[in-house]
Amino acid sequence: MTAITLLDGSIGQELVKRSGDRATPLWSTQVMIEHPGLVREVHDNYFAVGASVATTNTYAVLRDRLARVGLQDKVGELMDAAITAACAARDAHGSGRVAGALGPLIASYRPDICPPAEQAAVLYAEPVQMLAGRVDLLLIETMSSVDQAEGALRAAMGQGVPVWLAVSVMDEDGTRLRSGEPLGDLAPVVARHAPDAVLINCTRPEAVAPGLEIIAGLGKPFGAYSNGFTRITDGFLQDAPTVDALEQRVDMPPAAYADIAMGWLDQGATILGGCCEIGPDHIAELARRITGAGHTIV
Repeated sequence: MTAITLLDGSIGQELVKRSGDRATPLWSTQVMIEHPGLVREVHDNYFAVGASVATTNTYAVLRDRLARVGLQDKVGELMDAAITAACAARDAHGSGRVAGALGPLIASYRPDICPPAEQAAVLYAEPVQMLAGRVDLLLIETMSSVDQAEGALRAAMGQGVPVWLAVSVMDEDGTRLRSGEPLGDLAPVVARHAPDAVLINCTRPEAVAPGLEIIAGLGKPFGAYSNGFTRITDGFLQDAPTVDALEQRVDMPPAAYADIAMGWLDQGATILGGCCEIGPDHIAELARRITGAGHTIV
């Protein structure tokens, strides 16, 4: 049948939940500072239930985000802690890959305040260099506009490791990026930079299928990993938001999520996983469905 890459699920939200601490604008980075052992625990759990990729807890380890709280000089230390935890989990498991996560500059879902591509590429150069020599691939996540994707790809390409581009689409319309631009407008960017895969991430599961119809035509391996939020609230779209402004869906248990995700596989997706609020139980169920359908997880 088909070789399927099974990503892990939520890292940041899972860490916040397990810590039991109050959410802060630093999100999972704060948890890594205060409870460093939890990061390795989460990676171990995902490998144990069938995931074949560990995503580093570096989504928000960016100098501009850390500067807000005076921790900009800790970028290297935090990067090292996150990469070490993911690599140790992979090595202990005996197989799998580590994806070095690169999240949006400044804030998620806010391409309107992101630096333009030329400036963003310069800002991304530092984390890219820290990740590229130690991970198996670079995973650019939650890019919400064409220009955001352009800036991150400029920094990530040519580093000697595969690069996967994941973009976030509107919760109500999976054919449009969160900027409002048609998803198909990514085509020239993908053609110019040639990432190794194109994914949809961090949107409602129901919005993914229409988007996959579009990115399937970009000529790259493709897939999706969506979130389990009820919606992205206005409160979360303010400056320095905290994740407690978002609400977890109660109608997206593992079986329901797997039902939807297996539909993506039917569309030709070969990379599946989960994003915020999609945890180990969801990935375990998805692993069972994939292998039960005769596919191989690689």
